[in-house]
Amino acid sequence: MNSLVLNSENLNNVLENKTISHHDIIEIYQQAVKDPTELFLTAQNIRKKFKNQTVTFSKKAFFNIVNLCKDTCSYCTYKAEPGEEKLSLMSKQQIRELLHLAKKYKCVEALFVTGEQPEKKYPEARKWLKENGFNSTSEYLIHASELALEMGLFPHTNAGNLNFEEMKELKKTNVSMGIMLENVSERLTEKGMPHYLAASKRPKTRLEILENSGKLRIPMTTGILVGIGETIEEIIDSIFAIKQLHQKYGNIQEVILQNFQPKSDTIMKNSPSANENYFKTVVALSRIIMPEMNIQIPPNLSPRSYQSFLSVGINDWGGISPLTPDFVNPEFSWPEINKVEENSKNAGFELKCRFPIYPEFFSFISKELRDKMAEIENKEGLVKEQYWR
Repeated sequence: MNSLVLNSENLNNVLENKTISHHDIIEIYQQAVKDPTELFLTAQNIRKKFKNQTVTFSKKAFFNIVNLCKDTCSYCTYKAEPGEEKLSLMSKQQIRELLHLAKKYKCVEALFVTGEQPEKKYPEARKWLKENGFNSTSEYLIHASELALEMGLFPHTNAGNLNFEEMKELKKTNVSMGIMLENVSERLTEKGMPHYLAASKRPKTRLEILENSGKLRIPMTTGILVGIGETIEEIIDSIFAIKQLHQKYGNIQEVILQNFQPKSDTIMKNSPSANENYFKTVVALSRIIMPEMNIQIPPNLSPRSYQSFLSVGINDWGGISPLTPDFVNPEFSWPEINKVEENSKNAGFELKCRFPIYPEFFSFISKELRDKMAEIENKEGLVKEQYWR
């Protein structure tokens, strides 16, 4: 029997671990618009039950391998065009140099990010691959992952819509992978909407990638972008879609909830940022829909208030880099790790460093990868302090 008794029958049912429907969640949301107190209390209670008073992060280096991209999302500033100053086409030598630097800074994760299948659109991308001795971006990513493992860093690749065979190969050298679902709404792909010029963001396509990751038993990070013109029903549909995938395959290791921030060089530059109360409500709803899930928000996108999200259900800060910028959100610097630790402690939480794979998913990866982790792993399956501080 749960000791917390609320006025909301739906939220009491959540606390009693009873099944809640899409309709119930809509009712909970409508009540939270008037007063979110009970929803936030419920999310906090559930997070404490399953995640205790620990909040984790991954100490990473962000490798902006190639930011040419065949898609155009209305909110994205990551994509570059040939000749632009921000264009990144990393050579093997540049990757090695950054790996050495990442090791020096005691990073644990090598985050490899690329644009969507750049070689399919840009001759510059095909030339770059040829110069480095590869036929495809995925081949290059396998090589980069091998280099990272040799250096004692652990790869996590986010390279858009990889096919089944590419993911199968990358699983050998990556402890986890990622792709943002963003939203399951087809409406957001219509003319004038954020994903109209981004074929890879079609919900059916993204869901297929996540299905493949489940079939391959790849520990997978996914998430939702909040505040891009979606309805709350579309957000809830998206959260339930992730939940259903996880129920089917058991491989979704974490869900990122990312608040939209407008970029000055994008189509959506005049759109407002995601409302913070709305965003907190989405975070809390995610926690009650997926009680045991690892849920994170990026602290750099809520620089003045990120610690307050600890009271609405999150248990992770995601990757934080002491070395490289957030190339997806370059105007938002990473907070200093010691400051994140201090703010977490002030909110009643202990900050711990994890691998780019959560301990409950260790059985999904090969013995070879597990053996490489063993040297710096503590009894909790997290990173020993002397290896990241």
